[in-house]
Amino acid sequence: QVQLVESGGGLVQDGGSLRLSCAASGLTFSSYAMGWFRQAPGKERQFVAAIKYNSDNTAYAESVKGRFTISRDNVKNTVYLQMNSLKPEDTAVYYCARDRYMRSSRLSTVRSTYNLWGQGTQVTVSS
Repeated sequence: QVQLVESGGGLVQDGGSLRLSCAASGLTFSSYAMGWFRQAPGKERQFVAAIKYNSDNTAYAESVKGRFTISRDNVKNTVYLQMNSLKPEDTAVYYCARDRYMRSSRLSTVRSTYNLWGQGTQVTVSS
């Protein structure tokens, strides 16, 4: 069964840190770029970060640059999102997603490029 399962969300105070994980199964994880998106209540799902299949390139939304770091372990079939200096506006459900194209040379920030999604994990930052 092809699936992505996120974990690591929770409640944290303003300025705190969390590390999200996304474990992949049933797919050739090392051949696909992976992304993180988030969706706050009443808002559209938005891009957060992405990493190329071989980790040689990453991309971030402006709002998280310098605070979040995406990484991956192709042996463990897992992608991570280290989130530091969290702010209340980071509160959202966080989703990991797989790029639809195998071994793509570009890194996409567009939601429609990703065709496999996890169930999401809630991150709440209190002020």
